[in-house]
Amino acid sequence: MTAVQLPELRPGRLPRRVPVRRLRQLLCLLPLLLVTVVAVRHRSVLADGFAHLGTAEWPWLLAAVGATCLTWVAAACTRQGAVVERLPRRRLLATQFAAGAANHLLPTGLGASAVNLRFMTVCGLPLARSSAALGLYLLAESAGRVLLLGALFVAFPDALRLGTLVPETAFGPLLAGVAVALVIAATVLALVRRLRSALVSFLRTALGEARSVHTRPARALALWGGSFAFPALQASVLVLVGRALGLDVPAAHMAVAYLAATVAVALVPTPGGIGSVEAALVVALVAAGGPAAVATAVVLAFRVITVWLPLVPGALTLAALVRLKVI
Repeated sequence: MTAVQLPELRPGRLPRRVPVRRLRQLLCLLPLLLVTVVAVRHRSVLADGFAHLGTAEWPWLLAAVGATCLTWVAAACTRQGAVVERLPRRRLLATQFAAGAANHLLPTGLGASAVNLRFMTVCGLPLARSSAALGLYLLAESAGRVLLLGALFVAFPDALRLGTLVPETAFGPLLAGVAVALVIAATVLALVRRLRSALVSFLRTALGEARSVHTRPARALALWGGSFAFPALQASVLVLVGRALGLDVPAAHMAVAYLAATVAVALVPTPGGIGSVEAALVVALVAAGGPAAVATAVVLAFRVITVWLPLVPGALTLAALVRLKVI
């Protein structure tokens, strides 16, 4: 029998298979790789969108780009309003820009949520409170979008022909699906005690965080002001692009069409809503009275400005934040 000398290990430490530095370098390259894959898969949409931008009126397009930049400021305000502690402003704004890119690479907002959750934990917030702040942000943003849509519907009741947008026969299956989902969720919570305890603990933390935030007027203003400003700015981008391409639909009606379409596709699990948002926006603009051809051109140009143009810079920012250990 031959004796084999094993490498000496320090007490309490295990050998690392992958160096942390090498893993961080791989994570820096991952966003660019995902951007390349998404761009190749949607190259026809990109080509059509850029072609329509070439025929648009540039002053309106420049205003649309400016409004798109302001959406990141609004998102940063909402994120700050969701926590009591003061977050570093520049890093917070850069994180929202990077989160926008991550949001278009993973389904249903998981990318942006992961980036912001990591950012808050690096800033020193416990994981439970960071998760509660993330839930508060999502709740406030969703409420702001729905309330803004409701207010515009009250002010402009004829802005959208709902019969064209959503067939009457679709309401029955939709309500049945919601009811089945609620029953399944209630059954799982009733049977799985550990999951029920985790949910109760999360809700307790989230309610405590919400109370703390709303005792500070500056935080509450940032939370709800940003929650209303974010969808309003996004709707204004669509309006400006519509003006640039000569879409003959009133501005308020275009805003209603945008909000209705994004609310309708909020539960569709596609990266950044790519594909589903375009289809819903075209249908909504046609339902608002726009010609189908022009509405399609507007939606493609809108998605190029809000998604594709910031995607590469956002991915580079995400890689830089990972490298600098900001996230």
